[in-house]
Amino acid sequence: MALYRSPSYSPLQHRTNDTAILDATVARLVERGWQAERTLEPDVEAGRIPAAELFVNMCQGPLASERLAPIEADGALIVNRPSSVLACHRHRLVRRMAGSDLAFPRTLIVHTRGAPPPEQELAASFGAGARVWIKRGDVHAERPEDVVSVPRGEIAAALAAFAARGISWAAVQEHVPGPVIKFYGVADGRFFRYYGAQEGSAASPPVDEGKLRELAFAAARMLELEIFGGDVAVPAPDRPVLIDINDWPSFAPFREAAADAIAGYIHERAGHG
Repeated sequence: MALYRSPSYSPLQHRTNDTAILDATVARLVERGWQAERTLEPDVEAGRIPAAELFVNMCQGPLASERLAPIEADGALIVNRPSSVLACHRHRLVRRMAGSDLAFPRTLIVHTRGAPPPEQELAASFGAGARVWIKRGDVHAERPEDVVSVPRGEIAAALAAFAARGISWAAVQEHVPGPVIKFYGVADGRFFRYYGAQEGSAASPPVDEGKLRELAFAAARMLELEIFGGDVAVPAPDRPVLIDINDWPSFAPFREAAADAIAGYIHERAGHG
């Protein structure tokens, strides 16, 4: 059973790309002998979940994951697990990272309708940094204004803008200097690709690939993610810092190779129970 992500969680060009990677993965599973059915995240949210031996899951919202949780608890094979999807929601991700030794920016989770953090707390958390990032505190960005960089003096206005759009919680995050690298992976290591966010898929800023890979897979293991992607900032080539990780990205620059790897991984997972 292929569970397709709601369009609300696939902003802009990601809507087509998210559908395309799941389509390609399902096609390769069919080639391996699987029979495939498809359903959409709103159907999952409504509890319309047909029985299946395998669930290939791109649902990202909290309600769909809650609907799938009993199926996961019963031992069904779900890739990615709903518990892992929920762990990627930013307010949970920040808590997980704060309790780990992984390189991750200092981050405060705040209520958007409350008072912004006092300057004393900001100074303790972020030092003298002039700017911070404000990110919605639940799912990853649905639209460009869900992740914004602002001067520290404009935090209150940024939080009010989030509140006006119905977003109750936000992450106030330290700015990590340096270029940003996007990465994509499959849990057993058979697939790992990365590129510079500014350079595009053909290039990357200088980075220690071993340390980048180690950080990405360590974060995925901590969240029990099997199909994952994310972003790191690179203040120095040997010091990547994780700034985001999420369940099942679009893999758009590497779709065909990624679909082969993901389908192979899922097929083998199913064969080994």
